[in-house]
Amino acid sequence: MSDQLALLVALLLVVVVVLLAAGVAYVVHRHPTWGQPIGAAFGAVTVMAALVGLILAR
Repeated sequence: MSDQLALLVALLLVVVVVLLAAGVAYVVHRHPTWGQPIGAAFGAVTVMAALVGLILAR
């Protein structure tokens, strides 16, 4: 049961990170260069991955 719960939480975190990255890319996309939206999305994913890593390391 615990393994299933951990897998469900991981899947939920992946969905949240993807939505956050898409939201950041959409907001920054108002400027026509593609570098900014992609960089902002990867930055958001990196920050979220670091936070999840810190939480799971406890």
